[in-house]
Amino acid sequence: MSLVLKNVSKTFVGKKVVDNVSLSLEKPGVFGLLGTNGAGKTTTIRMLLGIIKKEGGEITWKGKAVDRKNVNFGYLPEERGIYPKTKIIEQLMYFAELKGMKKEQALESINKWSKELKVEEYLQMTAEKLSKGNQQKIQFMTAIIHNPELVVLDEPFSGLDPVNTEILKNIIINLVRDGKYVIMSAHQMATIEEFCSEILILNKGKTVLQGNLKKIKETYPANRVEVDVNQDIRNYIKECELEIENETNNKYIIKISEEEKAHVLLNKLITNGIRVNKFEIKKPTLNDIFIEKVGE
Repeated sequence: MSLVLKNVSKTFVGKKVVDNVSLSLEKPGVFGLLGTNGAGKTTTIRMLLGIIKKEGGEITWKGKAVDRKNVNFGYLPEERGIYPKTKIIEQLMYFAELKGMKKEQALESINKWSKELKVEEYLQMTAEKLSKGNQQKIQFMTAIIHNPELVVLDEPFSGLDPVNTEILKNIIINLVRDGKYVIMSAHQMATIEEFCSEILILNKGKTVLQGNLKKIKETYPANRVEVDVNQDIRNYIKECELEIENETNNKYIIKISEEEKAHVLLNKLITNGIRVNKFEIKKPTLNDIFIEKVGE
């Protein structure tokens, strides 16, 4: 194991904001840290990076107590922090030097990542002239410019359009291929589901769900069926006493309480000569599970 948090806690002004939280990253990959606003995610992140002191428990990286000197980490905080009146190239050089990089090494890394992130044309501009999405990409660059082993991303896709989101996703995939450990906190459950095999959900500072996402989903019964046909089948759905959750151009998401009812519907469609392009019985999404655990 490389990163281990064991029974970590933190109290602010008499309120326990992180309560006995444990997690571990055993191999390179993306770990999902989830929770509502105020659940304790950011405080947990800041403790594991040594930015603030823990109150109790243990935090180790490769078997040693976490110290900002012995963990080469990159951090993209939820609160953005680039300087509006300063040129991008100057800011990137500053952050690179803070991480101990020499000028030549820093310039090489800046050129590489600015090309990857498609921000080369903005390097000589001040940050205030950039769009919110491009500012976000610059700040992401400051988190990875020094080739960290551990990368912590707090809401990395905030403010990005679909094209830039895809660019960032591909970079994160490549970071994992290069053996990096990534912790991601995000409110976009579909993104977490796409990236993360292991998750932890916090609610009011306490762990309410933790483990392998695929195994967690296997413990839940199917609750939806997705149907794609070439005509209106609402009457058949009604005959089977099922509820339509969403319908667009003869594509249906239908709620089910048990899989057998889905099979009854499929048989009815086939019997009546309905052409079925797609019929997929689905487990709950991570969004469903998240709402179940913290929705109150």
